[in-house]
Amino acid sequence: MPQVVRSRVRAVHGPSPVAPVPRRFRSLADRDAVAALHRAARVLIEALPELTDRLVEALREQEPAYRSAIEADAAEIWQEVHHSLRHNVGSLIQPREFRDAAHRTSRRIGEVRAEQGLPLDAVLHAFRMGGAMVWQGLVDETARRHPDDIRLLVHIAADVWNFVDEHCGVVTDAYRRTERRLAWRRENRRRLMTAALLDGTARIAELPDAAAMLGLPEHGRYAVLAVSTARRAPHGAAHPPMALPTGADPLWHPGPDAEFAILPLRSGAAAGDRAALTGTSVPAAPDGTGARPGRADDAELAALAAGLSAPPGARVGISSVVDGLAAVGDARRLAETALRACPAGGGTVLLDEQLPAALVVSSPGLGTALADRVLGPLDLLDPADRGVLIDTLTAWLDSDGSAQRAGARLYCHRNTVLNRLRRFEQLTGRCLTRPSDAVEVSLALAARRLLAG
Repeated sequence: MPQVVRSRVRAVHGPSPVAPVPRRFRSLADRDAVAALHRAARVLIEALPELTDRLVEALREQEPAYRSAIEADAAEIWQEVHHSLRHNVGSLIQPREFRDAAHRTSRRIGEVRAEQGLPLDAVLHAFRMGGAMVWQGLVDETARRHPDDIRLLVHIAADVWNFVDEHCGVVTDAYRRTERRLAWRRENRRRLMTAALLDGTARIAELPDAAAMLGLPEHGRYAVLAVSTARRAPHGAAHPPMALPTGADPLWHPGPDAEFAILPLRSGAAAGDRAALTGTSVPAAPDGTGARPGRADDAELAALAAGLSAPPGARVGISSVVDGLAAVGDARRLAETALRACPAGGGTVLLDEQLPAALVVSSPGLGTALADRVLGPLDLLDPADRGVLIDTLTAWLDSDGSAQRAGARLYCHRNTVLNRLRRFEQLTGRCLTRPSDAVEVSLALAARRLLAG
C-alpha cells in the first residue's frame, strides 16, 4: 500500500539477504527544518481520514489494477491505505518508534498484493502516489500556516523521497519472496496432481480442478509414454528425456524407474469437447480400462512413434489410447507394460502393435514357464545349434510362415529352412501348422527374448 516518507535517522536493510541495501544519505535538515516538518506532519495526522479518502480516489482514477481491487473490497483497501499512511506520517514525527511498524506494514502489503496477483508495478506506483500526496500535503500546510518555513522544507525533501524509495524496496522484496513461494506451491501442486493422475489415485471430484490446473481437457483422449534412458534426470525434476514431434504437447513427470509423459491427442479433441458440452462421457472399452480403438488415434500414435527423437539406447513404451483424465492411471500401466516389451538395447514399442509380447511381460512367471515348457528341449543342444534353430524359427514367424522369405533373410535355401523347422517339431513335439501350437511357440519365443535373465 502507499508508503510516504523516509526516516531521516537512517535507512534500514530490507528483510531479504539478497535485497538491495538502501543507500545511506546524509540528511541536510537542521533543527529548524525538523521543527517545521513536525508541525506540518501533526496536522496531516489529524486529517488522516481525509488524506486516505483522497489517495483511494486517486488510485481508483489513475491505477487500473487498484480500481478492480477497490471495486471488489473498498473497505479493505481504505483500511490498508489508512494504516500505511498513519505509520509513515508518524515516522516523520517519531522515526524510531514507527520505523519497524512501517516496515512490517510495507512487507505485509507486498505479500498480500502478490497473493492477489496485483502487478508489482501497480503496487509501487501506489506507494509513490502516496509519497507524492504526503509531500504535497506537507508543503501546502506549511505554506498556509507558516509560509516563511517553506524554504526549510527544501532540506527535508531528499529525506522524504529516500524514505519512499526505501519502502518501495521493502515492498518489492516481500512481493518477490511471496511470488517465488506461490510459484513453488503451484508447481508442487502440479507435480502432486500429475503424480495422482498417473498413479490412478486422483478422485473424480478433483478432476475438474486438475484439468484447469494442468491445462488439459477433462474428457479428452490420452496416451502415456514411458521412457527409460541411461541418464536419468535428478530426482523430482521433470526434464523431458527426449524430443517429441512438433505439435505434441506432453506433460512430463519423473517416476522411480522411468520418465512419464501424459500426451493429449488431437484426434480425440472433438469427441472430448462434445462430451464436455453435453455432460456425457465417451464410451470406454469393454475391459473397463478406458481404452477404445480408433483409426485416427492409431495414426496419431504411429506418427508420434515415428517422429520420436530418443537418445541412443533409450527404451520407449507407448500405451493404448484412453478416454478422459480418470483413465490416465490405466494408460500409465499400459505404457509400463509396453516399456517392458522393449528390447534391452533400446527401441520404441507401441503397445497395440505388440500385444502378444505385452501379455508375456505382464505375467513374467507364466511367460517363463511357457518358454521352459515349449523350448526346454532345445536347451539340451549345443548353444550354436540351438541358436540356429531359434533364429530360423523366428525368421519364419516374422515372414508370416513363408520359408522362401525366411531363407532370404537367413541367406539359405528354403529347403534348409523347412528341414530346420521339421527338426524343431521333432525335438519339441509341436506342430507348426497347428494354430494352437504356433501361438504357443510364438509366445514362448517372445518370453525367452524379453525375460531372459
